[in-house]
Amino acid sequence: MSLFVASRSAFRATGSVKRSFQTRRYATEPTTPPPAESPKSGSNSTILLVAGAVGLGGAGYYFLSGTSAAKKAEAKVKEATSVAAKKAFTGGEQGFVSLKLEEVETVNHNTKRFRFKLPEDDMVSGLTTASAVLTKVKPEGAEKPVLRPYTPISDEEVTGYMDLLVKKYPNGPMSSHFHDMVPGQHLEVKGPLPKYPWTANKHQHIGLIAGGTGITPMFQLVRAIFNNPEDKTKVTLVFGNISEDDILLKQELTKLENIYPQRFRAFYVLDNPPKEWAGGKGFITKDLLKKVLPEPKSDNIKLFVCGPPGLMNSISGNKKSPRDQGELVGALKELGYTPEQVYKF
Repeated sequence: MSLFVASRSAFRATGSVKRSFQTRRYATEPTTPPPAESPKSGSNSTILLVAGAVGLGGAGYYFLSGTSAAKKAEAKVKEATSVAAKKAFTGGEQGFVSLKLEEVETVNHNTKRFRFKLPEDDMVSGLTTASAVLTKVKPEGAEKPVLRPYTPISDEEVTGYMDLLVKKYPNGPMSSHFHDMVPGQHLEVKGPLPKYPWTANKHQHIGLIAGGTGITPMFQLVRAIFNNPEDKTKVTLVFGNISEDDILLKQELTKLENIYPQRFRAFYVLDNPPKEWAGGKGFITKDLLKKVLPEPKSDNIKLFVCGPPGLMNSISGNKKSPRDQGELVGALKELGYTPEQVYKF
């Protein structure tokens, strides 16, 4: 389950972007250790394996609460849970799996969260960081099915369900189908679709540039980094949206900033900001990226970009296909970044 917990900090996500530019120092430890959450019950073999890990890890956490050792013990418990649990999606020749929709939550005027039940209660999704799933539906009267990839926003180790965050687009066949669904209906899902393989401390500092629902693969990556006490990666997020109501996962991102105020920085840019808005206004510009991202000449950095076509064209250029990143153009090229330093989701 997610390890994000709220705590107060001097640094706030809604603070002035200009003021935030004045300091770029980063800490290496969170200010508050996130609490552990116990996994759901499953098969007998799963229970035995996880119980042993919980017993050892729990004892360490009790005596060492608030220390890095406690967090490492907690990570051991999660690792044991992940190894023991069965996977809903195994890739290869598995094909599509029919998942039942359990719950629908309205997030804003055009976005909903959909919770799908995995085939068995003790199953994990089987996804890794970073990866996605492929959804399939055949609209009435259509000759061919519609296929669309989505990155789940639920933790990879959570058992029994998977959450998708879907924005409805005008004339979008898949997003319209999602928004018409009600609990009890089924959806065909396949995975995992591997993206950028992440391991702890793979890069010293990463920059995430997202627009709209392009935040979902970024959130998957950020969550994996800060859920792992061994991972000390520094993260800078630049997130563009139309209005304040369109900022998805804002609460979760703010919690991260409060826990890791100098290791995780988020900068928000709105096309139509409210009068009291203290963040960026307009579009994500080259000047903003130059101020907040790690410099091109920095050692071991990586930038990730995901968003609508207009943002992609302006920032990095679109990828040609899932296996072809395409030419690096736009603001990042102009700032001196190389194709090897940029990954397009």
